[in-house]
Amino acid sequence: MVEVLNGDDDGCREMFRMDKHVFHKLCGTLRQKGMLRDTPGVMIEEQLGIFLNIVGHNERNRVIQERFEHSGETISRHFNNVLKAVKSLSREFLQPPPISTPTEILTSNRFHPYFKNCLGVIDGKYYLADSGYSNTEGFIAPFEGIRHHIHDYRGANLLQRNAKELFNHRHSCLRNAIQKSFEVLRRRFPILKVAPQYAFHIQRDIVIAACVLHDLIRREERNDWLFAAAAAEGPSSEDLPDLEDGPEMLASPVEGQIASSLRDFIATAMWNDFITKWDEW
Repeated sequence: MVEVLNGDDDGCREMFRMDKHVFHKLCGTLRQKGMLRDTPGVMIEEQLGIFLNIVGHNERNRVIQERFEHSGETISRHFNNVLKAVKSLSREFLQPPPISTPTEILTSNRFHPYFKNCLGVIDGKYYLADSGYSNTEGFIAPFEGIRHHIHDYRGANLLQRNAKELFNHRHSCLRNAIQKSFEVLRRRFPILKVAPQYAFHIQRDIVIAACVLHDLIRREERNDWLFAAAAAEGPSSEDLPDLEDGPEMLASPVEGQIASSLRDFIATAMWNDFITKWDEW
């Protein structure tokens, strides 16, 4: 611990998945709020280090025992204590999105005004959903049977040929921003890539804690190396699986008709502008 915390940022990033000043800020927050306490043998910094090693490297208890020179019971106890403490910060860090239209949509004539209400189920607004969802109140899915992944629009297939393809392509571009966030989250905390050997409620809390840490890092270090790398990479290179093989979200006939009418309206307006204002694209 001392070697890592007295070393350069690269060592802290590799071991704890965050910059040193963020690590110290989190320790200070947990100490000040009384969420964790130093024990005679393990300071809060080491408790947090144990937790971050497990979620940041998907390490087993036995490996962490050797690395930190503590018993399996001690490792398990501190892991659970830190998990509970970090999860308790969720009310502060995991907040609903703002009601205003995202800047990325407002400043792009490819997305605005067509997706100006792409926020959530608030006052007629909606989420963009993948093809595993039916069109229903609050959810707009791509057109079925029409290419809808970014990698489907490359090379000779780059140009969209009709309103439905244009809608699906831009729908996918926006959904890709969400996908990249999940990529960064899984890259930082590889434990999220597999089903860990924990009880279900612990698995659930690990996901919540990882999201809290993700947002904490985003708030404290806008130039975090993983966020910067994701921005430099451009569109996501890996697709999150659609839910086509899973249970379908069924909408009532009325809800489905309303949502489909909205999608058709957006697609038509988008295509008309695309054709008549070609020089602006």
